[in-house]
Amino acid sequence: MPQPGFRILPMPPQPAPALLAELARVAAAHLSDNMHRMQAVGPELRPCHKGGKLIGPALTVRVPPGDNLMVHKAISLARPGDVIVVDAGGVTAQAIIGEIMSLRAEKRGVAGMVIDGAIRDAGALAASNFPVYARGVTHRGPYKNGPGEINAPVSIGGLVIQPGDIIFGDEDGLLAIPPDDAPALARAALAYAQKEEDILAAIRAGTLDTSWIDATLKERGYRD
Repeated sequence: MPQPGFRILPMPPQPAPALLAELARVAAAHLSDNMHRMQAVGPELRPCHKGGKLIGPALTVRVPPGDNLMVHKAISLARPGDVIVVDAGGVTAQAIIGEIMSLRAEKRGVAGMVIDGAIRDAGALAASNFPVYARGVTHRGPYKNGPGEINAPVSIGGLVIQPGDIIFGDEDGLLAIPPDDAPALARAALAYAQKEEDILAAIRAGTLDTSWIDATLKERGYRD
């Protein structure tokens, strides 16, 4: 039996395409507000690509800092639509991926990559629409010695992510959504988005009611 620290666990289920399409209509901020800000990856992981959302189930990888052997294997195992999520300990001394590995993942149909560590070839990644999020950039390349694990729980930016959690990313950052919660959250986020559109329309029309500000201040004890 494979020993902990050097094993590949079973692949998690993939969500229904219709659910992912519904999530694609919302923003990270709307999802985050409806999860009470509890499923957010730390803001230090930032988008490194040209633009576009990242949505898909997590194919998790845990590696020693600076080593990407198991990331190569994860790309080989990945199914179309998977998001490769790499726990590299948050260490940025060596790059875990660069242009070659990201292009290989993209050609396999991977939805994107999240690296709690560093990337390199930053210019090439910045010109690409293939979603990549990372903690930092360095020219120094990785080791390829192992060990590592695939499809085990990982810690990314202070958040524990389970294999199969739905990863959502946009310009504001990253979230991890438990699959069982995703349908209700998608509906709630869509309703929240409509509420914000109504507020923006009222601001443009000059009809926004801001009486709640003074009412809240009064409730908190403020007096003129």
